[in-house]
Amino acid sequence: MTAYGGPGGGGAGRIGVGFAACHHGEILQGVFLDENDRPCAGLVTLPMQGPGTRAEFTPGPGNSPGQLTVFPADRTKALRAAALAIEECAAPRGRAPCRGGELTLSGDVPLGLGMGSSSSDVIAAIRAVADAYGLRLPPATIARLAVRAERASDPLMLGGGPLLFAQREGRVLEVLGDALPPAVVVGCALGGGSPVDTLSLPAPRHDHEDVRAYERLRSLLRRAVADADTALLGHVSTESARRAQRLREQREFGLLDRIAGRVGAVGLQIAHSGNVAGLLFDPAAPDLGHRLRRCVRALRTCGIPVTRTFATGTTGTTGTISEEHLHGRAHVRRDRPARSDTSRRRAHLPALRDDEGRLGHGGGTAPARHRHRTTR
Repeated sequence: MTAYGGPGGGGAGRIGVGFAACHHGEILQGVFLDENDRPCAGLVTLPMQGPGTRAEFTPGPGNSPGQLTVFPADRTKALRAAALAIEECAAPRGRAPCRGGELTLSGDVPLGLGMGSSSSDVIAAIRAVADAYGLRLPPATIARLAVRAERASDPLMLGGGPLLFAQREGRVLEVLGDALPPAVVVGCALGGGSPVDTLSLPAPRHDHEDVRAYERLRSLLRRAVADADTALLGHVSTESARRAQRLREQREFGLLDRIAGRVGAVGLQIAHSGNVAGLLFDPAAPDLGHRLRRCVRALRTCGIPVTRTFATGTTGTTGTISEEHLHGRAHVRRDRPARSDTSRRRAHLPALRDDEGRLGHGGGTAPARHRHRTTR
């Protein structure tokens, strides 16, 4: 285990739990002007239900020497977040932070694919510590602590609504509306589903032309949200991914762009710091099922693993897509009546697994994510 030597004193007195979802990369990411016309890095994520991190924080003895530990041992950002959260939660109650405790993380967010795995860990850890103190921290406080813990954080603490978030400052630059335009996303993994070391990526350099271009995309996204315009959403996302090619070239970008054009997608979406990607479709298209099936076949033919297909809703939530849309009526079993113990919820593809349950392709695998701890 990785340990953090914390300050002494009494602290929380119960086991706390917390959860945080992940996302499916970014719709828009670049440099924008804040309220003072200062250039500021910002992003708009694509929300996704399902995968996430669950954290459990078990406080150590109140006054005995100890350390904070984390499992798995390499989750050092979450460990820093827990230490910061202890200090934050203890101060209002006039307590010294607890000296010991164990943070345990579990979940199914793939590492290094641009889905916010570290932010999910960090936010879940902060919420678990707060729960151990019997507190619920406001999102702005969680954002501040998350940025201190990992230098830049995704806005997973703020729900699924569309907002432009300054990831290095932990603050909202603009609330774009109540929900992204409705869209169906066929998710896939580029680069064989291999993880990306975000710390190894070059620091982005932006000039005045970049600011103007990203401000224009910001304006278009604002209009897309206001008008529930899925086609305009696809345009913004594609242009953002295209501009990101200058910083981190994805060799499959051109291929994905051509597939999008052939199968009737409104655009594509690529995580700016990972290999997760998606093709966006208008759910109102009369031949949606045919388009989705053509998309899946095209991706498979090109050796790009399909991971999960989901929909953004008009309320900022996401849902899974029916088997009929993906496979057609002839391939949907309807001849077996549901028993009383048969779930009627639609099954969905696991995070970053292909549609046959494999991770990656060509013999490669995506990295295993947190596993539930079986012994303590």
